[in-house]
Amino acid sequence: MTIDRSVVKLNLFCLLLVLVLIVFTQFSGLKVSDLFFHPYFSPNPNVALLTRTFQILCSVPVIVCTFTYGLAKTIQPRSSENRFILFSALLTGGFLLNEIYRIHIYMIAVGIPKLGVSFLYAVFLSSYGWFFRRELQMTPYQILLAGLGLLFLAIGVDALNLKSQIISSLLEGVPKLFSEINIAFYYWYVCKCFLQKGFHQIIDT
Repeated sequence: MTIDRSVVKLNLFCLLLVLVLIVFTQFSGLKVSDLFFHPYFSPNPNVALLTRTFQILCSVPVIVCTFTYGLAKTIQPRSSENRFILFSALLTGGFLLNEIYRIHIYMIAVGIPKLGVSFLYAVFLSSYGWFFRRELQMTPYQILLAGLGLLFLAIGVDALNLKSQIISSLLEGVPKLFSEINIAFYYWYVCKCFLQKGFHQIIDT
């Protein structure tokens, strides 16, 4: 398949999705213009600055792992570590979607308990750790654990519903931000080492 055909198919598929979304929006009683409503804007750039920074950082592992997997399929098509990179991209991609679209909020709104939502996410994370424990042990997984620990700390602070908004924001926001800084660095480092090893193997052979 040529790149031109791939681009055409991609655009047609996206156009179909947009049309379906427009029809669904009309039937749900909303206006089509609501689909393109501008997100909250403040003239002060500091407003939600760290929140947006956190969301940008969440996209780093997804992009890095997806790019690495695509390249690894070319230079090491039979490597067992490719699955680790692929599922890392899927896991971090799911977290990114949840952070942007607040999927867990909708799940709670339809009646799923907050504890149940947290348990579901914990199952996905535990399964990832179990199936790829060998690959994880070959990496500086302590960085990943530190990032996850900070994330769970932030989730725990949020569950406390502290009365002071300033203290609550700091105790939740700072660990959450640094959790993704560490997670993003971990996957960037792992993918860099993985590709370096693959290129060295090609050169040696």
